[in-house]
Amino acid sequence: MSQKQTFDNVLSLIREKINSETNRDSSLQFISDTLKEKINHYDWVGFYLVEGENDLILGPYAGEPTVHTRIKFGSGICGQAAETKKIFIVQDVSKELNYLSCSPTVKSEIVLPIMKSGNVVGELDIDSHTISPFSDEDKEFLVRICSMVGKYF
Repeated sequence: MSQKQTFDNVLSLIREKINSETNRDSSLQFISDTLKEKINHYDWVGFYLVEGENDLILGPYAGEPTVHTRIKFGSGICGQAAETKKIFIVQDVSKELNYLSCSPTVKSEIVLPIMKSGNVVGELDIDSHTISPFSDEDKEFLVRICSMVGKYF
């Protein structure tokens, strides 16, 4: 199966869940589990939720436990994405000065802010054990998921 077919199949599963589920955490856990299970280069998938004015709190995730359960805006890749409201794709975390290491096995990361009324309300964070795995197709696919998730905020 091509990557496009895989992405299309996963989008269908996620859309079905979001259309039938009112519980945010249940949906976010389903999305985390599904992305980690179905996309080979997604080794850790999780959501960070905005709390207060400038904190990200770890929400549902799939993968190894992380010590980064609270991240300030501006700190690390997740904090930078929240502060700037921009998507960050880091193809090699060893070259990033503001990277918060979760595990030595993590080689790359993509972080997508979830927006509501112009504000960051959460983020989708994905780590990979591969250098340079994230393509424009990954970005487009994940942007679509973040748009769907916005209904829970």
